[in-house]
Amino acid sequence: MTMTTEQAEWFAGTFEKISDNIGQAILGKEDVISLVLTAMLTDGHVLLEDAPGTGKTMLARSLAATVKGTHSRIQFTPDLLPSDVTGVTIYDQRTQEFEFHRGPIFANIVLADEINRASPKTQSALLEVMEEARVTVDGVTYANERPFMVIATQNPIEQAGTYRLPEAQLDRFLIKTSIGYPDRSSTVELLSGAATKDRSGALSPIITTQAIRDMAELATTVHVDGAVLNYIAELAEETRDADETRLGVSVRGAMAMVRAAKVRAASRGRNYVLPDDVKDLAPHVWTHRLVLDPEAEFAGATAPAVLTRVLAQVDAPQHRAEAPVRVGAAASAGAGTSGDPAARSGSTAAGA
Repeated sequence: MTMTTEQAEWFAGTFEKISDNIGQAILGKEDVISLVLTAMLTDGHVLLEDAPGTGKTMLARSLAATVKGTHSRIQFTPDLLPSDVTGVTIYDQRTQEFEFHRGPIFANIVLADEINRASPKTQSALLEVMEEARVTVDGVTYANERPFMVIATQNPIEQAGTYRLPEAQLDRFLIKTSIGYPDRSSTVELLSGAATKDRSGALSPIITTQAIRDMAELATTVHVDGAVLNYIAELAEETRDADETRLGVSVRGAMAMVRAAKVRAASRGRNYVLPDDVKDLAPHVWTHRLVLDPEAEFAGATAPAVLTRVLAQVDAPQHRAEAPVRVGAAASAGAGTSGDPAARSGSTAAGA
């Protein structure tokens, strides 16, 4: 069943209300807020990499304050243990039974502050929970409640005493982005309210976790034409075949693009995905998944430049696929071939 026009309009309106609420604390960063909300509505995770003082932690707090759910903050340090994240099993002498004490990872929104300061052993404790929203401790599996999202931050300036995130963990993040410094007018407005140290504290929750789950389920019904799916697959293949890359976009990365593109389309009041949705999201969804060849990197190649070239080389589809493309449900839930809007799936590709 494909999302109706009325449902798309409701989705876009609700998405805007959530974004506006967060925007009261994070001024002038509508695009970044939209990316974070897109990740939340696809059960994805976000990696914020930026200089100190740009509002990374504030963004995570503002999202947690907007959603009527649980949230937690983990300050990653070199001495942090995996059990400090996931929880630990303790023997209770009164009941003579082992009792599991849940760690801070059991929350709807988890802020992993300065994630690259923790040891690789502690970082690996996040792999299972980020991928499957569950934790296994002492052979027992504990499920986390949806929605579940990790917003991790890292400082690219100070590298002393840090541990680079491995490619396997980077691939778990749906989106990697940076906030950047605000423009002049936003800076002036922030300075005028400098007495308020935490602007997120003034935000009120406006949506429940159940409503977030409903929006996420509704987003899966956005139509993705076979031509757009083929476009995504071709882009992924081109990143793998590029001379500068040792590893290109994985299948997980291609599927993540489909899910993110569906949410982006719905957030703009459409029940169908355009090639432009893919182009707009590619720098944030795919750049961190590219592993460059060391010699090419030494020669000056960068992942953003490689992806930009690939996007320019591969032609966006201008027409619907003549026959439906068979794909797995995880990548194409709701992707049918009926409905006139889908015929315009390549209408804005020219000149993009």
